Amino acid sequence: MPLPRGLTTVAAMLPVLLVACGTAAGSRSSTGTPRSGGELKFALPADPTCLDPHQAATSEGLYVARGLVDSLTDQNPTTGEIVPWLARSWNVGKDASEFTFHLREDATFADGTPVDAEAVKRNLDDVAALGARSILGSGFVQGYQATTVTGPHTAVVTFGGPNAQFLQATSTPTLGLLAPTSLSKGAEQRCTAGLVGSGPFQLGGYQTNRSTTLTRRTGYAWPSPLSLHQGDARLEKVTFLVMPESGVRTGSLTSGQVDGIAGVAPQDEPALGGGRVSVLSRANPGVPVAFSVNTARPLASNLAVRQALQAAVNRAEVVDTVLSPSYRPATSSLSSSTANFTDNSPLLRHDPQTARRLLDGAGWQPGADGIRSHDGRRLTLEAILATNFGPNKAAVELIQQQLRDVGIELDLRILSIADYQQARGSGDYDLAWGSGTRADPDILRTAFSDKLLNLSRIDDPDLQRDLDAQAAAGDPKRRAELVATAQRRVLEQAYQIPVFEMTTVFALSGKVHDIAFTSSSGLQYYDAWLS
Repeated sequence: MPLPRGLTTVAAMLPVLLVACGTAAGSRSSTGTPRSGGELKFALPADPTCLDPHQAATSEGLYVARGLVDSLTDQNPTTGEIVPWLARSWNVGKDASEFTFHLREDATFADGTPVDAEAVKRNLDDVAALGARSILGSGFVQGYQATTVTGPHTAVVTFGGPNAQFLQATSTPTLGLLAPTSLSKGAEQRCTAGLVGSGPFQLGGYQTNRSTTLTRRTGYAWPSPLSLHQGDARLEKVTFLVMPESGVRTGSLTSGQVDGIAGVAPQDEPALGGGRVSVLSRANPGVPVAFSVNTARPLASNLAVRQALQAAVNRAEVVDTVLSPSYRPATSSLSSSTANFTDNSPLLRHDPQTARRLLDGAGWQPGADGIRSHDGRRLTLEAILATNFGPNKAAVELIQQQLRDVGIELDLRILSIADYQQARGSGDYDLAWGSGTRADPDILRTAFSDKLLNLSRIDDPDLQRDLDAQAAAGDPKRRAELVATAQRRVLEQAYQIPVFEMTTVFALSGKVHDIAFTSSSGLQYYDAWLS
């Protein structure tokens, strides 16, 4: 789609890769008796920007939100199974257009109000009303009609048509539940203050580009069944510190100033692994790191140019040169850890001769400096990229060299996340670099549907039909077929130039225990404790 790295549409699943200490569930294993208390200091590569789970659009924002809100369901990160959480059970209508949730009766928000069916209604109504402000949620609730309260703890959610992906969406922090008192505040205000959830932590404070503090809530008694313990969170406080420079994060961890870091730079992995620091990594499902090609722009509207881009990129070279063994080259328009992934490696083969032949056939001839032109127009494409993932710049600069080899010039515009989002919204780019994470193949619809994000500005009725049909398919086999067709169509039309699969890499001090990955490769710290 790509969102800037981590716009997670909540955005991962299945294969779990662990280095050093770790369990099959994706956590740092305990080496002693869990204890209560202490402050976990965790360094992030970027500011969360917006803490409201309904609006959060980056991994950093969702890391914070996960501690504040619970969800109707949870998802096992190893098996992909959806399990009860705030909803003790549910029923799905035959055509997946109606979902009935039966809530547990003991959960409360931090302000003491009950987590009841009316609260579910208020929250889903809120996500729907936010529209495009809820970058992730707008796709989850597309076609939403209403939530009907049929009893104090029974809510019936209806859509205008089948919506097979919705149950998985209820496991994400994006559809986590906020107290009605929070929902009464303005959307902008909720990004920085006034958030009250039913989760094990409360918002202690937020300082833009500096820190976010969560404090333990007392009386918490309704964790996900995937958790390791019952009752209050073990940690008394969690402080997220913003440290954009990877070297500063690494140095702060090894010197003991912080207990954990996100966004471990590939070059730092070998030095961090082992000893007093452990490295945990998990392959992200969803949309791989890629260029979305803006087909509404004159040069990128040319299929031959897009296909030449696809053939000119040497994905293996990018991974081997810029990244680490935790990463792998992209082999489709979905990452290999995503449900219903199909391997389309032949469509992504590095083939510069084919790239040159396509451009020759389309009338693009090399100039004196090797860059091609056609009818007096130079083949120069402008790419935008955000700065929230350290290797972004080096990866795109290497691709810049690969494209020059076939006569394509790439101009890079490196932006802050806010400026990236503005440029993305206005369509002011030929190529938009990023990725998206979600443990459901419906992320393809989020990325490429002309009703949703659609960074490629696609008008493709065939692709739209398949994307809509897979979201409506109640039969898993039929849905897999439709997802496979959509993946191939995206690559054949070169709406997306996938490069590598995103991987979430954390590093933890030896005194940190039972930090876990969520199904979206997010951060779960309810069970965490410090020795």
